[in-house]
Amino acid sequence: MITLFDSAKKQKVSFEPICENQVRLYVCGPTVYDDAHLGHARSSIAFDLWRRLFIFLGFEVIFVKNFTDIDDKIIKKSLQSGMSVNELSQKYIHSYLKDMEALGVLRADIEPKATENLPQICEMIESLLAKGYAYTGEHNDVYLSIHKDSLYGSLSHRSEDSHNQSRIQNAQDKLEINDFALWKGYKGEDDIAYESTLGNGRPGWHIECSAMVERYLAYKDKPYAIDIHAGGADLLFPHHENEASQTRCATGREIAKYWLHNGFVNINGEKMSKSLGNSFFIKDALKTYDGEILRNYLLGVHYRLALNFNEEDLLQSKKRLDKIYRLKKRIESAHPNTEGNHTEDLSHLSRLKTITKDADKAFLHSLIGALSDDYNISKALSIIEDMLSHSNDMLDKNPKDKAQKQIIRANLACVEFLLGLGGKVAQSYFQLGLDEATKAHIESQIAKRLEAKKAKDYALADTIRDELKNQGIEIMDTPSGCIWEKV
Repeated sequence: MITLFDSAKKQKVSFEPICENQVRLYVCGPTVYDDAHLGHARSSIAFDLWRRLFIFLGFEVIFVKNFTDIDDKIIKKSLQSGMSVNELSQKYIHSYLKDMEALGVLRADIEPKATENLPQICEMIESLLAKGYAYTGEHNDVYLSIHKDSLYGSLSHRSEDSHNQSRIQNAQDKLEINDFALWKGYKGEDDIAYESTLGNGRPGWHIECSAMVERYLAYKDKPYAIDIHAGGADLLFPHHENEASQTRCATGREIAKYWLHNGFVNINGEKMSKSLGNSFFIKDALKTYDGEILRNYLLGVHYRLALNFNEEDLLQSKKRLDKIYRLKKRIESAHPNTEGNHTEDLSHLSRLKTITKDADKAFLHSLIGALSDDYNISKALSIIEDMLSHSNDMLDKNPKDKAQKQIIRANLACVEFLLGLGGKVAQSYFQLGLDEATKAHIESQIAKRLEAKKAKDYALADTIRDELKNQGIEIMDTPSGCIWEKV
């Protein structure tokens, strides 16, 4: 049984899919006007973990993550940079996907853009106008009247009641202060407009997601459009509340059966925010740390809790990843013929799943039990820690036990599948952080050492070993040849 914390009910509930063995999951993606930051990384990893769990348990998962490629912030950045809105959004979509790949995040099944769904957006707005839930203001703007939705506030439990407030500022072009824009009519040369059945203009932020859920995921004959809607806690109100409201009004259905939200990332004790100037870009973090090391750190705190980012904790958490690769190294051949991290590839998960069939049953049962309990990551990591320790003890006693190595390999495959950790070749993991020129120099020094040993010049061979050790490089002679790693 899977339990999850439903943001609307504010409690853990049992997960029951709308249709047996199917999960339809929508995650709000980025507004692409800048590079992705650690908040984006946290959210992407959190729901990547949930997706992996559902897939592992045999659910047929359809996962959609959108790109908001038209927005006030994008327009402002476009005007400042001299780039077109399309050029700008494409640049940052590419950057975002590159960062996610580095973090081992699985690509979404569908990655729709707002600008590719204007007909569907306009159709939903027209439905809201026809049913009396929306109204047209000045300059061709269209707003949703929240007081006409009696269930408004039922998701976030924040109504921000303004029902008794009349038009307090004529310039706001709204009947009530908290009515929100569905469509923004063209305002002139500093604006961007698209031709539509609603006139020249562009959609509001909230309606984009509702329309894309409806187009790509929605059950048309069920009380809920999709199983799970997810995103960062900062989206709960007003974005998700407004999504829920406009979908309910337009279709007569709730948009999602369950709502999942991940916690904030704090930097120096403050919520990470561009306005505070403490936004930490993923691309900058990747200059210092491998993506898998960042992933390992970010997943180590329960997805609903705030994560207080600091490098000391990151380096401490790396020890867990080191242990995974130390064990993997013990069962790998000295010179494996495969390279790379394939955890962002769904087909690789399918290959991993066949390996996991040999996993220790008690270990896998415990691990799945922890993850199925609202993704209890601390318990899951403790179970993995015990497995690593036990596996090393078994190898110490029987280093050539092939059956035991097969079980260990399968256990590690479970960790890689479910957490996206341990997908690299062990030897390459312990060489991270070195550029190709440095690696080439090390290899040439090792070759010189080998020649010195052949010539029985052991003094030179020892000198080369010592020089490399002083550079933080440890070399190890094995039956299969000399290997090295960064220490």
